[in-house]
Amino acid sequence: MQMQKGLKLKKSTGETLAVNEITEKDSNSVKNYGIWIRYDSRSGTHNMYREYRDTMLTRAVDKMYRDMAGRHRTRFRSIHIIRTDIIADEDLKRPATLQFANPEVKFPLPHRIIKSNEKGQRAKFLAKKPSTFYG
Repeated sequence: MQMQKGLKLKKSTGETLAVNEITEKDSNSVKNYGIWIRYDSRSGTHNMYREYRDTMLTRAVDKMYRDMAGRHRTRFRSIHIIRTDIIADEDLKRPATLQFANPEVKFPLPHRIIKSNEKGQRAKFLAKKPSTFYG
């Protein structure tokens, strides 16, 4: 965040001391991320809270930038991240992330191509297209 906008300071009074890359401890499980942002639009400055599900915080932030560009036409330079946090399933607020928090959620696989394991069983050239719908 630019210091003069967030804290009403001049650029010359602030100094960057260090830049450290923070890596995820567990990037194999899906987590809920809450992102608090402040962005400048054509009509003024707005505060916003967004929720995303992803395996890494950097990917969730990338989704947020793309989502804000698509929904609000906000550029990267206009968005300031105030805070990020991992949110428990019980504390989710947005319906778009709540629908995936259910552990019983299932995704259909409507178009599958069943392949044989043995190489001699498959034909290289077929007279018809493979049927991908098994339902």
